[in-house]
Amino acid sequence: MMFSAAIGFVLDQFDCCPWGGIVGHNGNNQRRSLRSSSRPSLYSPDERKRRDASPWTLVQGILAPAQFAIFLVSAALVVHFLITGEGATLAIASVVVKTMALYLIMITGSIWERDVFGRYLFAPAFFWEDMVSMLVLALHTGYLAAYISGALDTHHLALLALAAYASYVVNAAQFVLKLRMARLQQPTWPTASSRLGVSA
Repeated sequence: MMFSAAIGFVLDQFDCCPWGGIVGHNGNNQRRSLRSSSRPSLYSPDERKRRDASPWTLVQGILAPAQFAIFLVSAALVVHFLITGEGATLAIASVVVKTMALYLIMITGSIWERDVFGRYLFAPAFFWEDMVSMLVLALHTGYLAAYISGALDTHHLALLALAAYASYVVNAAQFVLKLRMARLQQPTWPTASSRLGVSA
């Protein structure tokens, strides 16, 4: 129960999350409704119900910040190596860990998309996000292939990792903006705590 309460609290703090609550923001509800009324809805009513019922929604909510934390550590290690020439082994290993985290979130994200939209990839609501995700996946996979095959030296591997990370940042921003839009379009969603059965 303490874990559920902690997860519920964390999810409620992320204003961009579509499953978060609006409690305490009632003064902004009218302005949000006015801003979102001119945009097409990201989810149909049935898709919203499927999203809220899917266990993969919570899984994505946990994996996304976890992957971002891994990215921050790895990016710092890679930049440190490029500047100082030290810590190559740790930097390379960190990119491999980041790539594994990416595979995990891509697989579970595809399952989530299938639960909500009925297809594993390129649902209209997330078409461009998925397109950029393919680039991110290709660059990370290219890094892994070059590392295993020895096709690139350590310096060029680090540069390839930075290119992969740049595409990842763009993709993450896409999803944050899209989920922020979903939040603004639905100002009366239940809080994450109430959905998890956690009392206030």
